[in-house]
Amino acid sequence: MLINDREYFEVLDDIKARIKTAQYKAVLGVNREQILLYWNIEKVIAASTKYGKKFVENLAKDIRLGFPNVKGYSVRNLNYMRKVHEFLSDIEKVQTLSAQLSWSHNTLLLDKIKKPRYGMPNKLAEWVAEFEEARAGKTQGKNKKP
Repeated sequence: MLINDREYFEVLDDIKARIKTAQYKAVLGVNREQILLYWNIEKVIAASTKYGKKFVENLAKDIRLGFPNVKGYSVRNLNYMRKVHEFLSDIEKVQTLSAQLSWSHNTLLLDKIKKPRYGMPNKLAEWVAEFEEARAGKTQGKNKKP
């Protein structure tokens, strides 16, 4: 039986909105955990300097062997993890700033930064705001690029 009633469509719209909100929150939660994992991996890498220059390359290969179906642990990404740790050594800043962005947005920001400096979390916060505005503009049909 097809229901064609205004109240039914209001209920349907409410349920759809709840589903979308839950999906968005789930993505943010996964993203936050991924960023925190990457930050913690770099902490371990930074503490393992005794293995020399090839450490990151060997680590990337061994992680790939241990997790053949998992992406994100290439030499390049492990080096990005190092940058995240360099720029955001305080876990609270990682949780509040970089965890609001996807990993690809974090790497894009890190490419803009040459070296850590005083006030970096403030600059990162500005860039986060710019990305959020650009993302909102894209969803509204505007042609803004982050």
